This record gives sequence, structure tokens and C-alpha cells, in this order.
Amino acid sequence: MDGKLLSDTFVELTDTMVVGFDVIDFMHMLTNRSVQLLDVSAAGLLLADPRGELRVVAASSEAARLLELFQIQNDEGPCLECFRSGQPVQVADLTALAHRWPQFAPAAGRAGFRAVQALPMRLREQVIGALNLFRTAPGTFDTADIRVGQALADVATISLLQERNMRHSDTLNEQLQTALNSRVIIEQAKGKLAERLGVDMDQAFSLLRESARTSNRRLSDLAQAFVDGTDALAGLNPAGAQPRPAAPRPPRRPGS
Repeated sequence: MDGKLLSDTFVELTDTMVVGFDVIDFMHMLTNRSVQLLDVSAAGLLLADPRGELRVVAASSEAARLLELFQIQNDEGPCLECFRSGQPVQVADLTALAHRWPQFAPAAGRAGFRAVQALPMRLREQVIGALNLFRTAPGTFDTADIRVGQALADVATISLLQERNMRHSDTLNEQLQTALNSRVIIEQAKGKLAERLGVDMDQAFSLLRESARTSNRRLSDLAQAFVDGTDALAGLNPAGAQPRPAAPRPPRRPGS
């Protein structure tokens, strides 16, 4: 594990609370750094909305985001169990537990994932979400990686709660709802940008995020401006962009 990157990550996570708190950008940093630091292929983050229902807030890749959506839509999977129990859930080989999650396990395999470690975002008895780590190869997760992953999840949880206190908000639900609303706008901006530039959704998000950081704007504000046409992001033209492949859609519920 890269010790310098680990220390830099915790510094950046805590700095976020001081210099300005963009929830969506913060959570994407958490998923991206989880992949860089740990022996995992992808990471996703789920947060509960004001009604206690889980929503996908961030993911390190489009494949992970779609798999997280699949869990929510089908009400099945280790990440949901982690959130509901408040306890970590580790699955070394998803194919061996197809009987436990008959819809999720095959879907994970089709997405290229064979193992998962779900970590609760919890402070004492309050569980607000889950950080989920995916690997393409079966096998148990390293104990040190699990400890670091849980520490990252704990810092993220404390950061959300700290932000609520700093703003003197009545409930955490207000902040989480704002984050979820921003997530919808960002997804719209990603799709629009991917279509315009002919890149995939992951590339589109990277370009959108880089533009927000370069211009010192909140990611959600820039996404809103791009969607409503007040900012055309005319300077974005990635060199060597590859044609955008057709993105898989989450399966629909029967009868929907």
C-alpha cells in the first residue's frame, strides 16, 4: 500500500471539511482513492435518503454504479445487507452464494466482479450508508485493506455529520437529500457530455470533474449550468477520445 497516498488521502478528506464541502465530489474522491489504495477493482457508495431508502451517490466506474443500482432495484445483495445490519459483509466468491442472492450474484458476474466487501458507514448506532469494494477475482480480502477501507468509510461518515453540525441543520436528511438531488443533475450532465464528445460515461465524468476543479466551482453547480445551457464547456475536447460504447441498462422490475 502506498503510504504517502494513504496519508495524503486522509489529509484531503479532512481538508474538505475546512475549505468547503462538496458532498458529491467528496464521495467520488472516496471511491476513487479506495481503488487506488486497496487491492480492489472498483468501489461504490450508497447513502440513505430521508425515507431511509438507499441511493447510489458515487462509484469509481460505470460498471460499479450499474451494479449498485441493480442491488437497489432488486432489493438484494451484500451491500444492502451491510446497510441494514450495520455490519461488514464479505463475499470471497459470489458464484458460491448464488442461492443467497439469485439475481445479484449472476449480475455481478456479468459485470466482471467475483468478490465484494461491503463496509458500513456508521457512527455508533446511526448507519447512513455503505462503502462497497469489488474485485474481479475471487478470494478473501486482506485484513489490512479492510481496516483501511473501514477507516475511510468512518472518516466520510464523520465528515457528513460534521458538516451538518457546522451548518446548524436540523437533520442529516437535508444534506443527504441535497446530495441525491445533485447526483441526478450530474448524471444528466455526464450523459449530455458523453453524447457531445463521443466518450464513455467514465471519461465524461472525469472531464466534468476536472473542469469543476480547474474553474474552482462546485461539481453540482457546473453540472447544472451545463445541463441548462448557461455553460457550454466549450474547451473540453479530450485528445484520443474513444467512441462511446453502448452502456448496459439496469434490468427493469417485472411488470414495470
